[in-house]
Amino acid sequence: MLQVARRQIIPAIVLTVVFAVFFGLVFPAVVTGIGRVVFPDRANGSLVKVNGKVVGSALIGQEFLDSKGNPDPHYFQSRPSNAGAGYDPTASGASNLGPGDPRLVGNVPGLNIVGKNPYATPSDPWCLPVPATDKNGNDETDKAGNPIYEKNPDGTYVCNANTVPERALAYRALNHLSSKVKIPVDAVTSSASGLDPDISPANAMLQAPRVAAARGLPVATVLGLVKSHTNDRQWGFLGDETVNVLDLNLALNRLGS
Repeated sequence: MLQVARRQIIPAIVLTVVFAVFFGLVFPAVVTGIGRVVFPDRANGSLVKVNGKVVGSALIGQEFLDSKGNPDPHYFQSRPSNAGAGYDPTASGASNLGPGDPRLVGNVPGLNIVGKNPYATPSDPWCLPVPATDKNGNDETDKAGNPIYEKNPDGTYVCNANTVPERALAYRALNHLSSKVKIPVDAVTSSASGLDPDISPANAMLQAPRVAAARGLPVATVLGLVKSHTNDRQWGFLGDETVNVLDLNLALNRLGS
């Protein structure tokens, strides 16, 4: 009986070790080695270097901020990101919110609230207020158990900055656009991964006048740069035209303005 068990157990252990070494070490090493030989750029993260220094990846978006942490007007801005604090490859993911969820579209009368929005501000009629929190980060409530929301010094509510209406307000303010200008959807929503490095040509063209003014360049020059850095649809029919934001901003820097 013991001999039969040994004949079954020992081969099973040996096969487990062999498969673990092969598929856990040898196979990944071979595939990685082939990738680095055949596709060295992609296998190493499609890193973009300027003067030998890595400035980003062609496959992962990033923020372009000034010294105060605000969007730098000298650069084209990427689309919003819900990956961690923004474009964090270790926290890739979208919001996955439904089309009527107030965290996406705000408090819209007739869609997710009845009647007038009680938290509306003069600039944002769809305001979704931000809950007030205590020193431990817990949501505060009044004695009746109703939530308490943060307010600005003028008494208006602090609106959630990540709803589409708030993002639209911020986009228009940054790019000096009137309320009548239609904003591309990629300018106010994040991608499925939160890491998309591209924006639509329409998004880039709306940003071009602001970038041109900040850099002291003719608008036509910046628009021409957008056009020359617009990538066609994959295989000519799949997806949409795109503009890689890092590639476009590096081209701006090469102009020397």
